[in-house]
Amino acid sequence: MELRKDPLTRSWVLTGDDLPETAPRAATECRLCPGSGERLQQVSSRAALPGLAGPWSARAIVHPSAVYHIEGTPERRGEGLYDRMPTVGAHEVLVENPRHDRPLWKADDAEIEQFLLLAAQRIQDLKGDARFRYISVFKNYGVGSGQEFEHPNSELAATTFIPRRVLYELRAGFDYFRQKERCVFCDILSQEVKSGQRIIEARGDYLAMCPYATRVPYETWILPRTHDAAFEHAALSPSAKLRDLGGLIRRTLQRLRSLTEPFHLVLHTSPNHLHQSVSLGYWKTLDQDYHWHIEILPILAAKAKSYTFKEVYYSPVSPESAAKRLREAPIEI
Repeated sequence: MELRKDPLTRSWVLTGDDLPETAPRAATECRLCPGSGERLQQVSSRAALPGLAGPWSARAIVHPSAVYHIEGTPERRGEGLYDRMPTVGAHEVLVENPRHDRPLWKADDAEIEQFLLLAAQRIQDLKGDARFRYISVFKNYGVGSGQEFEHPNSELAATTFIPRRVLYELRAGFDYFRQKERCVFCDILSQEVKSGQRIIEARGDYLAMCPYATRVPYETWILPRTHDAAFEHAALSPSAKLRDLGGLIRRTLQRLRSLTEPFHLVLHTSPNHLHQSVSLGYWKTLDQDYHWHIEILPILAAKAKSYTFKEVYYSPVSPESAAKRLREAPIEI
């Protein structure tokens, strides 16, 4: 496997002929359950919660079929006008719960809090390595999502590049701040709260909403109302109330699952300060112009219409209608 840079979009693409299978494999024993006979390389764990069974509440392991590897240096090589580099990084599985039957939409808020703390600690730790430019945390669930394990889990990837979607956000946030000296995410939140049309639910300092220009039907964002560029900084601060965030994630996923089961969930946080770029200026005001958030993209059945050019998204459900339907969706208290 290697990374190749598209000279037109300037995005890095992972390519090769030895990608592991992503479909959940049939097995009589879960590889991620406590007591599994399979030897897994644990990186970190959170202590078990009082009154709940299990040797830990959440843990991080090296992905059994890791795409990115810690060893090596991210030396970029030229091939004419093309650039390529080795897959230096880190690839981990974040086991969300010791219990096989406790996905995020069924877990207690305290259990989800432990998973969020683990994710924050892993991001903070990996940002200590100046080779890594960005740390992604994401969850694929359901048919067509790329889900690999049945046990409740998310994945983490530390890369020597910034994913294209995040790079767009960073550049837009920097440009907006340069013009108005305000965070564009904070302004979006302020306007959405005033309008109320696309708000799904508020819980403590966190808010779930359908973005104004949705890429897919029922796309949902979860954002903190208090400004912070880095999720790990906010999550590990003494004033963090991650139990509220955990509750909002649980309730939001319940709402979405009343319409469709598969989804992608991605945490967007700031890039690594230790890996600064001379050519990109957004680090100068990064703490002021970026705002961490979670994006959830449901996977629905085939659409009636679709653009051929996938860079132009098509959603047959308006965010206003989506938010109204999600607010009315039945959920467990």
